[in-house]
Amino acid sequence: MPILQRPDPIPELRLPPRAAKLAAETDVLVVGGGPAGIGAALGAVRAGARVVLVERYGFLGGNATAALVMPLMSFHTQRPVFEKLGVTNLLPGDHGPGHPVIAGVLKELLERLVRDGGAVSPSLDTGYVVPFDPEVFKWVALDLLDRAGVQMLFHAFASGVLDNDGLEGVVFETKSGPLIIKAKTIVDCTGDGDIAALAGADCEIGRELDGLVQPMTLMFRVADFEQAAFQAYVKQHPDQWRGVHGLWDLVRQATADGELELVREDVLFFATPHPRELSVNSTRVTRVLGTDVWDWSRAEWESRRQLHQLQSFLRKYVPGFEASYAVQSGVHAGVRETRRIVGQYRLTAQDLLSARKFSDVIARGAYPVDIHNPAGKGTVLKRMPADEAYDIPLRALVPERVERLLVAGRCISGTHEAHSSYRVMPIAMATGQAAGVCAALASRAGITPGHVAATEVQQELVRQGADLGRREAS
Repeated sequence: MPILQRPDPIPELRLPPRAAKLAAETDVLVVGGGPAGIGAALGAVRAGARVVLVERYGFLGGNATAALVMPLMSFHTQRPVFEKLGVTNLLPGDHGPGHPVIAGVLKELLERLVRDGGAVSPSLDTGYVVPFDPEVFKWVALDLLDRAGVQMLFHAFASGVLDNDGLEGVVFETKSGPLIIKAKTIVDCTGDGDIAALAGADCEIGRELDGLVQPMTLMFRVADFEQAAFQAYVKQHPDQWRGVHGLWDLVRQATADGELELVREDVLFFATPHPRELSVNSTRVTRVLGTDVWDWSRAEWESRRQLHQLQSFLRKYVPGFEASYAVQSGVHAGVRETRRIVGQYRLTAQDLLSARKFSDVIARGAYPVDIHNPAGKGTVLKRMPADEAYDIPLRALVPERVERLLVAGRCISGTHEAHSSYRVMPIAMATGQAAGVCAALASRAGITPGHVAATEVQQELVRQGADLGRREAS
């Protein structure tokens, strides 16, 4: 394997101190321009704050665009009709006709994407997921933030924090040298909880059993796909395709021929807005951690090896793919799980599966518990109660030991099992919007986020069009 191996032990070298330039001072600093960061920036600026968003790439979207995590998964409840039909093991994308539980910034983004021809509205036909075009997503997100008055800095990677008896700002590595941005309140939307960890917040990683996290997946888009030919195969072999996944016999044949080593249990496709294109979610790299550069480097090598095999398999074995090719792969392998901060409240699988309600609700979710086996093949799926959603409390966004900081997206406070549901991008955007609103209110009042009244956050979120549901809270 032509990948630099981890030194054992890793020697520590002392580097001379470096001078960093102060680039900006602002009310709210949002670190990370993925779905959570987009939600946080818009939530904060619309609550009256001066906002700077910093992104490590040259475009917005995070996993939606850099890692090609397509489509946006369902944010709708599931109806009891499936129970009447005897369906008990739904996959993401198999959702029945329910109602959306997330609105706000997500609704606005989707309306723009659809209007610009960059997405298909969620419906029974799409399985209530949202097929989107990543290039249109980049532009729409940028335009939304620009029109709202968010200041943005690209090509800047967070590498440290400025802490003088309290968190004051973040250090970024750039082509112009190290830069510091100071802020009254910071929102960590890095996905990995990088800022929280640098600031000394307590974090959890992986499942309790062995610390393993969900696997990484390198997503890719396949073009020149002949839909009619594939559908004809499925019609002739109905036991070989279920909604968005299958091809078990073809996988066994290719494996027996020595041409495929599929690490997951089947092949998983999702539609895009383009009829001759598919998004392929079938690579899997286990026992790697996205906050470890050695692991991630190995995952990139292994996932691209798997992509090469899968592309050849599709062309040779699967009807409709004879002339297909991988038109694009992710900038990097998609990371499902790394750090989860220890917050003032820790969401559990029981909270989700019982559709628990909280008095300090700031977002809701209805996506299943969806755990890709951290050690090999298999995926565990557990649905929410029929036509129900769970609440996410504001306390899950507030670290226990670090002030002037909020987290949003997949690094909020919860167990490994709960994380497998709230990690998806629509929910990340909703928690981002809530964190941005809370950060703006804290900055305006000169207090820390943990002292902002949840009712004030809720009122502003509702004013911004968020859906917090009607509930009896506990």
